[in-house]
Amino acid sequence: MRRDFGINDLERGGAYHLMTATVLPRPIAWVSTLSADGVDNLAPHSFFTVAAADPPVVQFTSVGSKDTLRNVQATKEFVICLTPEPLFDKVNDTSIDFPPHLSEYDEIGLTRQDSLLVAPKRVAESPVAFECRLRDTIEIGNSTVVMGDVVNFSIDESVLDLTNPRRPHPRIEDLMPLARLGKNQWSTVGRVLDEPRKKYKDLER
Repeated sequence: MRRDFGINDLERGGAYHLMTATVLPRPIAWVSTLSADGVDNLAPHSFFTVAAADPPVVQFTSVGSKDTLRNVQATKEFVICLTPEPLFDKVNDTSIDFPPHLSEYDEIGLTRQDSLLVAPKRVAESPVAFECRLRDTIEIGNSTVVMGDVVNFSIDESVLDLTNPRRPHPRIEDLMPLARLGKNQWSTVGRVLDEPRKKYKDLER
């Protein structure tokens, strides 16, 4: 038997907890930004996805006005890095509410790497980085959706299948991405199913 929960039946924050416990697993955008004062900021955001592929656009959502959002609005640039499983503790620690004048890179012990086309740094320990320029922001309630045009993909060769250099393929078993679940739960990549899409004309009838 199902239980129905109308929005008005839930306490404040109830919808958030239901959504984060059922929209899963959620990939994590490790967003690197640069403040107007020149401080490198790094924070994980699990409301993250691809907005478009041609042109390549990614989006993440800032719940409330945080350092990441303020920095993006000020500089119009950001970098999204992948969060691999071996960096779990450091990824989690970047969610600590450090004051704006402190950089997570220094406090947690991560290595800055110069980006190719934007000012914010890449996380050297992360195998994947999307360098982005701000396309748009959309305010929804207390949240802001941030959309960015990907201007450069920076991927470590150690995780790439370069059989076709014009269509490089990152190997999931080498990426080992983390994802968020509900409450304080995280997940890693478990069993991977590899099955091509079917076409109607190939169905047996």
